[in-house]
Order: sequence, then C-alpha cells, then structure tokens
Amino acid sequence: MKKSKGFIVLGSDHAGFRLKEAIKAHLVKKRTNIVDVGVYCEQPADYPDIAKRLVWVMKKKEGNKGMLICGTGTGMCMAANRYKGIRASVAYDIYSAEMARRDNDANVLCLRGRGIDAKKQVKLADIWLNTAFSGIARHSRRIRKLDR
Repeated sequence: MKKSKGFIVLGSDHAGFRLKEAIKAHLVKKRTNIVDVGVYCEQPADYPDIAKRLVWVMKKKEGNKGMLICGTGTGMCMAANRYKGIRASVAYDIYSAEMARRDNDANVLCLRGRGIDAKKQVKLADIWLNTAFSGIARHSRRIRKLDR
C-alpha cells in the first residue's frame, strides 16, 4: 500500500461536520497535510457549494485527494462527479473503500455523516488513503473514458 502525495482536502455540510472534525483530528495526529474547505459549524449549508470549493482546491495541485461528508455521502458524491477529472465514490464498508481506489482510482471519498459509527468511518478513510490504484490496463482504459 502506498501513501498518498500532496494534501487531503476535507469538506462537509452541516450533517457531516462532526465526522469531518473527527477525521481531521485523526489525520492531524498522523501529520497529514490538510486543507479544510468548510463547513466550520453545524449551521445549515448546501453540499454543492462545499463540493465546488473542494474541487477548486484539489485542481490547484496534482496528487491531492479529497473527502466530502454529508448525511448520506450520496449528495456530495453526485455534486463532486459533475466536475471533470473528479472520480468521487461513496464508501460504506472496507471493500467499497478499497476498491474505489484500487480499481477506479477515486480521488474523492464521500462518507456518511449520519447513522453510522465515526470510528468505522475513520477506518474507511485510512483504508482509502492507503490503497494505491492498481494501474491494470483495463481499469486505466475505463478511467480515460470517464475523463473524455
């Protein structure tokens, strides 16, 4: 497993704020470079605005990865995938987190902020961050098709 390069961009709406803060604290302990694009409290916020901020920051430098958190992870995933070069994936378990990186080279992980254990979500974030893209030809070909 290969460590990620660059920095990790974190973003959440109000429903994901507490989990974002937990993940941020975990990554700070691991001395990971982080950019937090908000939100900074539990006041209502629109997830498309946060996803847009995250994408803007990610595109400034190659090698960055992002994590977006909303109530289900789905809204953030839909919003992020509207941008070229972004391959966002929701992960609810170890297998989906690992395969999002290994086969799909996902550069944004979307997590669920409600109704799930924060420790489990932090573990999924670690697995996702420490899983490398396989580089297998068929997967690379499919990713190129997505970017067209």
